[in-house]
Amino acid sequence: MRTETSNETRLREDICRFGRSLFERGLTPGSSGNISVRLDGGGWLVTPTNASLGFLDPAKLSRLDEQGRLVSGDAPTKEVPLHTALYDTRGSARAIVHLHSTHSVALSMLPEIDPRAALPPMTAYYLMKCGATALVPYYRPGDPKVADAIKGLAGNYSSVLLANHGPVVAGDTLEAAVFATEELEETAKLYLLLRGMNPRYLSPEQVADLVKVFGVTLPEHGDGH
Repeated sequence: MRTETSNETRLREDICRFGRSLFERGLTPGSSGNISVRLDGGGWLVTPTNASLGFLDPAKLSRLDEQGRLVSGDAPTKEVPLHTALYDTRGSARAIVHLHSTHSVALSMLPEIDPRAALPPMTAYYLMKCGATALVPYYRPGDPKVADAIKGLAGNYSSVLLANHGPVVAGDTLEAAVFATEELEETAKLYLLLRGMNPRYLSPEQVADLVKVFGVTLPEHGDGH
């Protein structure tokens, strides 16, 4: 019989705590969105299918083995292939947050968005927390083809927008993934507020300074790890 470690117990509580925070602030409505965290001993925790992030039960979170098979808890989100693809291609990822946050979804629907840089360099904290954000084409929720689209990014992006769907953000901790997702949402909101107003973005020199001082990794600057 599997024994739950104190670290796993804490991670279960953290998933529920962050999920409730995201839900209560309107960042993912109804039963939308999902969160996963890798476990030190192998396998991972993920939120169940049709579960509201605002009302998660730590004991009912889905525990998957390293092959993505359900070990305990409720049936997992149908977005497991999406999470798996990001973990497989981005070795540093320890947690993933996927939301249906309004401004990020709106951004993903705009015709001018560059698939390799969905947002321009608007603020220092966007670059520091998200790097660059990729946009992948629309696939129905749960479609295994979205995993192929994620794998096609080759691990170069921790921040991804699914067209007409929402953001998927990986982090080296759950907290980092949540904070980066929130930063992406706020930057998408800024973009929509300033659209058509010819705003002043960070210059290439300012971006290069952030890369140098804070170790920001951008696809054109680093190795993508």
